[in-house]
Amino acid sequence: MPARSDNLLFSTMTHNPQPLHIDIEAAKASEFGQILVNGTFTFSLLIGLSVADTTLGTLIANLGYDKVVMPKPVFIGDTLHAETEVVQLRESRSRANAGIITFQHRAINQRNEIVCECLRSALILRKPHVAS
Repeated sequence: MPARSDNLLFSTMTHNPQPLHIDIEAAKASEFGQILVNGTFTFSLLIGLSVADTTLGTLIANLGYDKVVMPKPVFIGDTLHAETEVVQLRESRSRANAGIITFQHRAINQRNEIVCECLRSALILRKPHVAS
C-alpha cells in the first residue's frame, strides 16, 4: 500500500480533504487510531492489479463498475492481492468480434480480509490484439 506521503498526494490530487487520510492526529483520534488509505486509491489499485489477468490486450472499453463495497479499512503498510471471478459472459450484439464480460474483483489484505469488492463490465475482443 502507499506510504503516508503517497496517500497524501493521492488525496490532494483528487481534492479529497478527509482528515482520516491526511491528518495523522485526527486519524489517531478516530476509531481506527491511524491513517486510512484513501478508498478510491484502494479501488483503483484493485482494478489495476486485475488488468494483467483479465483484459490486457483484449479490452475495447470498460462499460461500468457496480456494487463497489469496502467492508474493511486499509491501512498504510497493508499488503493486498487481487482475485477475480467471471460472473457473466455474453456476446456483443453490435460487434461480432467482441463480447461483454462481468468480473467480480476482490482486494484481500494480509489478514485474508476482503477490503474492496466490485463488479466490472468490459467489452473485450474475442481474440487478443497482437501489436505489430
